Amino acid sequence: MGMLEEQIKKDMVAAMKKGEAETLTAIRLLLAEIKNKKIENLSKEIDDPGVISLVNKLVKQGKDSIDQFNAGNRPDLSAREKTHIEVLSVYLPKPLSEEELSKIVDDTIKELGAVSQKDMGRVMKEVMRKVSGKADGKVISGLVSKKIS
Repeated sequence: MGMLEEQIKKDMVAAMKKGEAETLTAIRLLLAEIKNKKIENLSKEIDDPGVISLVNKLVKQGKDSIDQFNAGNRPDLSAREKTHIEVLSVYLPKPLSEEELSKIVDDTIKELGAVSQKDMGRVMKEVMRKVSGKADGKVISGLVSKKIS
């Protein structure tokens, strides 16, 4: 079991003891995702980057849900989803600053010799590998597109 998964389980016990229902719900949802991924991969372990990937997935789903709840005039469900995102975001690495991300994109473009939009896929793949969950894909895509056009 990775260190991150251990921390999540400890946090679940703490949330139970404090009676924090929404925190507990968010953590249980994450642990269920981890368990499903283990079953899917036929393995007993998921490393920390794998857990971070699952957290990112749940946060993205939560943001999509918030948009839908707001459109459906359900502020109660929207607020609950925001709480879950706050709980889960604790397990994500600190996001890169725009300057750090820009430098990684510049270095990657230089490394790959990218010169046109045709190279965008290769650049995106490499940048995503380097930042591993520390930046949003849409932001990266915008930066790469701007820099190689």
